[in-house]
Amino acid sequence: SETLKENLKRDSPKGKRVGNKKYSRSWKIKKTSRSGYVQYEIYNIQGHLTHLLEKGHAKRGGGRVSGKPHIAPAEENGVQLLEHLIEGALS
Repeated sequence: SETLKENLKRDSPKGKRVGNKKYSRSWKIKKTSRSGYVQYEIYNIQGHLTHLLEKGHAKRGGGRVSGKPHIAPAEENGVQLLEHLIEGALS
């Protein structure tokens, strides 16, 4: 989960204005456990922006802003890393 969080921080879009990196810095990890299972959830505290930045959105004066996929590629890399670690532990 730490590796995935760092990848999301690195690949998240950053604003063009100076110091406007709040979105990329706001990725967090939450650990929950239920009946013996531990689960890690990676989320952004500015959750209202994740879908808009990933998929794109309409502009105020008309037109569209293209999406910047950063969550889906990081998720795929995280799944591949987890599968590799599990296979390494089993062999």
